[in-house]
Order: sequence, then structure tokens, then C-alpha cells
Amino acid sequence: MFIYDSVQKTKLQLIPIKAGEVSIYVCGPTVYDDAHLGHARSALAFDLLSRTLKALGYKVTMAKNFTDIDDKIIQKVKAAGQSMPEITSLYIDRYLQEMAALGVGRADIEPKATQSLKAIETMIQTLIDKGFAYRVSSGDVYFDTSKDTRYGDISHRVNEDEESQSRVAHTDEKKNSKDFALWKACKNDEDICFKTAFSSGRPGWHIECSAMIEKHFHGTNEYSIDIHGGGADLLFPHHENEAAQSRCATGHELAKYWMHNGFVQIDGEKMSKSLGNSFFLKDALQAYDGEVLRYYLNSVHYRNDFNFNEEDLLVAKKRLDKLYRLKKRVIPSQASMPNTVFKTALLEAMSDDLNVSIALSLIDEMVTQNNEKLDVNSKDKELKKEIVANIEFINSLLGFGGKEPFGYFQIGINEILKNKIEMLLAERTEAKQAKNFARSDAIREELIAMGISIMDTPDGTVWERA
Repeated sequence: MFIYDSVQKTKLQLIPIKAGEVSIYVCGPTVYDDAHLGHARSALAFDLLSRTLKALGYKVTMAKNFTDIDDKIIQKVKAAGQSMPEITSLYIDRYLQEMAALGVGRADIEPKATQSLKAIETMIQTLIDKGFAYRVSSGDVYFDTSKDTRYGDISHRVNEDEESQSRVAHTDEKKNSKDFALWKACKNDEDICFKTAFSSGRPGWHIECSAMIEKHFHGTNEYSIDIHGGGADLLFPHHENEAAQSRCATGHELAKYWMHNGFVQIDGEKMSKSLGNSFFLKDALQAYDGEVLRYYLNSVHYRNDFNFNEEDLLVAKKRLDKLYRLKKRVIPSQASMPNTVFKTALLEAMSDDLNVSIALSLIDEMVTQNNEKLDVNSKDKELKKEIVANIEFINSLLGFGGKEPFGYFQIGINEILKNKIEMLLAERTEAKQAKNFARSDAIREELIAMGISIMDTPDGTVWERA
């Protein structure tokens, strides 16, 4: 397995800390609003990584956190008149439901900031004791970037923008403009506070991930985890600051490899709530099946920026449709073993830093070739079993192709139309049983005019959108 390391800016062979096992930590959402396509892109990229590693025989342990303490959350609490747990639980549940609709597996570890306060306090106190952090008169605690000689090694750049660095208001008591907040003391009018030895307040932006990693993973004297992942926007300052505070607190590096997925754009414009074009995932899921969105969002290499537009989405759906049309031709055959050459080629593509473009082209080729074989001999039982196995392997590796094919082609048809179709099919069945073939044929023509095709099988008549 080769992966692109964002720090060394090159593909590296994955050599895990512990042979046969891979530990992954992915930065999850701050839960004050619904998930958008950027969240989906990141979740899908690292779900794809996890699936590939498992297919290669690795034992994978993945963690994805939920930031449930943040100024934006507190603003939402005040605006909504609800408690912080009520707000954060709502958006965590929605996030998990929407990720499930995309076929994203749950992380093995899903820590929350509110459940990690002791670990956060311990790490901050360690940094203070070692001289890497300092407390100012307000009770805020800052990391002293001048004490870390390797600060900047992760991103290879140091931005001095205060807002992006610490998410706290500027203070003249900071030693360096690059110093960032580990702990933000509560002001007199604030009521969401957590008590520590240094002040009552809440964690800074970056410390929670470092503390969670040290709490849940047990690395070596060199690294805490194998892979740290997230969106490209997190490389600086978030991951740079994580690496610095972890390095200084533990004496070893946070991660052996760093992986970052590209941005999501909508028709060429970087997705940003400040631009007013944030595309919520819930809206996309109302219009398109989750598996179609998964296929589309994974159709561009994870490191590249993704330009979301509906024309390309429909093209991607047509490619996925072809796989399901092949699957329709081989049901209800049972799986045997996937074609060895096909399986090997697919794994080789995904082992090359998740080269999904080659993987999808291999699938297209497999679909075309097997359709041609079935055209020659539609009753080849062994071929059908192999095709079913191929599709099952695709589903386990890439997360699509697992639906019942006729049900897949019914997605998006409203209930009123479905009921009408089912009534017509029932009437057609009765007509056939009464040998009223004229009526039976008339119903078929009526369904075709509605854009519905039907197929008679030993288990009854199945239908789909033509």
C-alpha cells in the first residue's frame, strides 16, 4: 500500500507501527449545524482508505471525533434556547444518519470533547510543567510556539492570522503572535464552563484531538498513530498545532503519515458558508440516493478538489446504473469467487494511494466484457456466479453495488406512482391468469408509456424506471 504523505509531499509505502495493524485518526465535525458536502467528502475518503486496508488484510482501528465544545455551538445554544447536549446530540445523530446513507462505516472510536476533558486538562498541565505553555492573567493558556524548534514542519508554513490560529480574541499578553490557545477562560457572563487547575473555561480548538489520540491509542516511542487525516483546510493551523503540542507533551511525533482530502466546490466556487453556497448533505440526499452520491463523490481522487455539479452527478449515476443492469442479468445466482485477475487489478489500483479512477475504469471494463459474454450465452451459470462475486467484492471495497437491482432502479419514484404501478401489475397478473392477453399487453404498454419497464421472473414480475 502506497499513500501520499502531506508532510513529505510524496507517495510513501505504508509501513505500520505494528505489523498488520493500522491506526487512523480523522478529524470529525464541529456539531453546531448540519453536515455539508465537505464533511461527506472527507468521511468518504477515509472510509475508502479503511475499506482498502481491510481488503489488503490489515486490522484497522479508526477514530473520528466530535467537537461538542466550541464558540459556534455556544452561540447556537443561546440562539435556540436549548442546552448544549441537546444541540450537539441533535447534530451528531443527523451526521451519523447521513453518513450511514452514504455507506460510511462507523468509526471504532468516536470520542467527544466533553468526554475527554480530563485528558485535555492533563495534557495542558504537562505542557505548562514542561515550559511549553503559559497562563495569562485572564486564565487563558497558550502554547509557546517559540519553544518548539520543529514548529512548521507539518505544513511548511506559518500563518500568523490570530483568528485561524486560536479562535480567541487577541491579547497583548501573548508572547508570540503565532502562539495559540490551549484553554480559553470563561468570562463573567458565560455559563458554559469547565473547572480546571488553571481556570474555569473550555478547550482551545486544537488540544482536544491531541488529547483524544493519547487517550485512545498506544503508539511507540516514535509515533502515537499511523495515519492522521482530515480536509486540506486543516493542515494549517489545526494539524500543525496538534503536532506541536503532542510532540512537546509526549516526546514523540503524533503521526507517522498525514493524509488530506481536497476541497469541495460547487460549479467551480470553493464551498464556504461565508459565500452562501454551502450545499447541505441533507438536501443532496433528498434529491439523490446515498449510494449514487457516494459513487459520484468518490469518482474524483481524494486529494483533488471536487467540483460538484448536477450534470456530472447524472453522468456518474449512469455509470453506476450499468453495474446494476449487469447485476439484474445475473440474479438470483449465488456468488462463487471473484475473478482473480479483476480482483487483483482492483486492489492494485486502490493500493496506489486510492487510485479510484483506474478502479472505476476496471469496473466499467468488467461490466462491458461480462455483458458481451452473457449476450453469447445468457445461461452460463458459472459466469453468473463469478459476476455476482465480482460485484460483492466491489461493494465491500468501494461501497456500491450492494442493493437489490430492481429496488435500485425504483429509487426516487414517489409513493403515489409506486402504488399505481403495483395496482397495474396486480391487474396484469390477474389478466394473464384469466388468459386475457390483450389486457395484459395493454397494461405493459401503459407502463412503458409511464417510463416503467417490467420483467417476468419465476418469483413474480419486477419493475424499474426505464
